[in-house]
Amino acid sequence: MAIHRVNTDDYPEQLQHKATRLREAFSAFTDLQPEVFPSPPEHYRLRAEFKVWQEKGRAHYAMYRQGEYKQPFIIDEFTVGSELMNRLMPQVLEAVNDSEVLRKRLFSAEFLTTLSGDALITLIYHKQLDEEWEAAARALQQKIGYPIIGRSRKQKVVLERDYVTERLQIGDKTYQYKQVEGSFTQPNGEICRAMIGWAKDACRDSEGDLLELYCGNGNFTIPLCEHFDKVLATEISKVSVNSAQENIRANGVTNLDIVRLSSEEFTQAIDKVRPFRRLKDIDLDSYDFSTVLVDPPRAGLDNDTCAMVARFPRILYISCNPETQLENLRELSKTHRVERFALFDQFPYTDHTESGLLLVRK
Repeated sequence: MAIHRVNTDDYPEQLQHKATRLREAFSAFTDLQPEVFPSPPEHYRLRAEFKVWQEKGRAHYAMYRQGEYKQPFIIDEFTVGSELMNRLMPQVLEAVNDSEVLRKRLFSAEFLTTLSGDALITLIYHKQLDEEWEAAARALQQKIGYPIIGRSRKQKVVLERDYVTERLQIGDKTYQYKQVEGSFTQPNGEICRAMIGWAKDACRDSEGDLLELYCGNGNFTIPLCEHFDKVLATEISKVSVNSAQENIRANGVTNLDIVRLSSEEFTQAIDKVRPFRRLKDIDLDSYDFSTVLVDPPRAGLDNDTCAMVARFPRILYISCNPETQLENLRELSKTHRVERFALFDQFPYTDHTESGLLLVRK
């Protein structure tokens, strides 16, 4: 069975349904209609992972319904994927099927692309990768013009590089980001641009300093630096912190420090519960934080972090799970009111909704 094109004619109605559902869910806390940021109806997804279904000596891209791993859905087109991804997919598959070395025991293929035209392909195997595989992969890399990575258990073979470079135009400025394979990046590039633009607009008249928790590779942090005197950001992933440091240098930012701490650890640090060696060069008392930006995982803010965040005059809360954001808002609404409210349609044609709130102290 093949997965064909999405029905783009249904998209406006589906998006309106999401907006209505989100407005009703938050109606106890705000009368605002959400600012709605639609996705492109096609070719919006910049990264994707495909299972590789092997049958009669041929490999096919496939996906599975949850719990149904014996019935693959063979993919002959993937119109939700970026145009670059769709251009590369058949080239990679043809090369795999022309090479026993590349095809044998291949079980997954990952594509990471950017709006600015970069790409990276990861081939994942149930076998150790040897010199013969490397030679075949280098030939494929030269043919398609983009880097290949090979992975198997406890093995990662990088032929050229393990990252892509994204360049995002936000207003009249272009921001450059190193995005490392396997680390988190926003999957919908145009929605990522919309989210950053919305956050910048919400912070346009800010004063003082910014704290950001869960900063990743600096996706929001770097564009927001121009609106604050100083910025301090935290992130727990070592890979993301290293990427963020490179992105700071690439964008010429001079008023931003990033430290590798979890939100729970930073809460302990700012409350002086215990010191952290990773903060030895950071004087927390020197900051005049006016705004905090949080973009937590689906679980939302833990109770201690939520209480800490409530001390700030302004809270910018980006969420990939409005249900947990709403749970946090029940506490935050005791001290703050909703100033702005947004819907970001990161995943069209699904029930998934992402939302943004600007909360201002009452």
